[in-house]
Amino acid sequence: MKYVSTRGTAPVLSFDEVLLAGLARDGGLYVPETWPQVSADQMAGWKGLSYTELALEVIAPFVGSSLSRDELAAIIDDAYSHFETKDVAPLVALGDNEHLLELFHGPTLAFKDVAMQFLGPLFDHVLAKKGAKVCIVGATSGDTGSAAIEAVRDRDNIDAFILYPHGRVSEVQRRQMTTVKADNIHTIALEGTFDDCQDALKALFNDLDFRDRHRMSAVNSINWARIVAQVVYYFWAALKLGAPEKPVAFAVPTGNFGNVFSGYVAMKMGLPISQFIIGSNANDILTRFFETGAMEMMGVTPTISPSMDIQVSSNFERLLFELYDRDGAKVAATMTHFRETGKFEVAAEILERATALFDGASFDDEETKALIGVEWAREHHLYDPHTAVGLAAGRECRRDEDVPLVILATAHPAKFPDAVEAASDERPQLPPHLADLLERDECINVLANDLDKLKAFIDEKVRT
Repeated sequence: MKYVSTRGTAPVLSFDEVLLAGLARDGGLYVPETWPQVSADQMAGWKGLSYTELALEVIAPFVGSSLSRDELAAIIDDAYSHFETKDVAPLVALGDNEHLLELFHGPTLAFKDVAMQFLGPLFDHVLAKKGAKVCIVGATSGDTGSAAIEAVRDRDNIDAFILYPHGRVSEVQRRQMTTVKADNIHTIALEGTFDDCQDALKALFNDLDFRDRHRMSAVNSINWARIVAQVVYYFWAALKLGAPEKPVAFAVPTGNFGNVFSGYVAMKMGLPISQFIIGSNANDILTRFFETGAMEMMGVTPTISPSMDIQVSSNFERLLFELYDRDGAKVAATMTHFRETGKFEVAAEILERATALFDGASFDDEETKALIGVEWAREHHLYDPHTAVGLAAGRECRRDEDVPLVILATAHPAKFPDAVEAASDERPQLPPHLADLLERDECINVLANDLDKLKAFIDEKVRT
């Protein structure tokens, strides 16, 4: 299995090389040269597997010869031993052929744990084999950072620097990052938005001298290994609901497009998915694209679902690569135009291909809180604001009620207690291992949105 850049000019790499590279050297994102194919008979044979057994089958084709099957199995077993349930991602029936896929049972209570807990031991294994060290730099809108920190803390071969937008994450999200005491972990509260953090991250990667000097790698979903780990739970849910004999639809609260693109990968492998429904908050750049064919940046509006407060969805480039029939030069030109003008449009036939599979809807804070309140009063079920957006979008855009609809529950409500309590009059409680989180000492490093200052901070803190 080899990987190519969405912009067409970076070196072709193996899985382990892609893991350590993160962003491609031409500024693009890595994707497989070809999509692995899974037959209906093969899928049917996976129905009785545990989550870890299924993960091995789904991930193995993407790894190729970079790891032996036994090595991959050991990494997967390690990864999912830290979840509070053996199912890893329990599927809960809601009624009306709706199902909730609970992705928040990992150490930091968000779906990012599903990939990050895989990335931690994977990095360790690959680095040990190569006798190498890396400097991980990540940008987070809230959940990626804490999940990454939990996955790589105290690992000898990894230094980690996590950027988050100062004052634009929930207190629980912030404290899950800033209260971790480990010599290899550094958090940076960047003055600006998540898009500013993401831009700074890409600027660091595009400074090839700085990148090479520190052997930089990524934990954001620009790193292909993040995407591939998330593909598993789409198979997991669909197989429980009748696949491969019957199709399934998925509703996904979406910011950076990585989670829903993982579902697209599962579909390209052969999983019968009839529809993807994208849920957005007031920062609705994605839903506007699927309505008009135009991707246009506007100012970021702070909301109660901060992980979706995004105007530049990095992983959309991977879908664009597919929609453009893998024309890297065309993708590169489009993304350059987008950066220069803040907008691009696709031809009508490209939009038609996209909307054959994708629908989207956006909901502001008041609509989100109203749904949380109604669901608590009616069903006594608490949703975090992101999951509530996904649920609302699923119900608005669902095409066929005979097709099971899976709503991805991307975070535990206790990660956003103020918003949930304001909506429902019920304050969700943190689980025991985080019960004292609000009492722990914090270390907050506030930096101006200045690339030179960011580089200086990393130069000072990175271990030799």
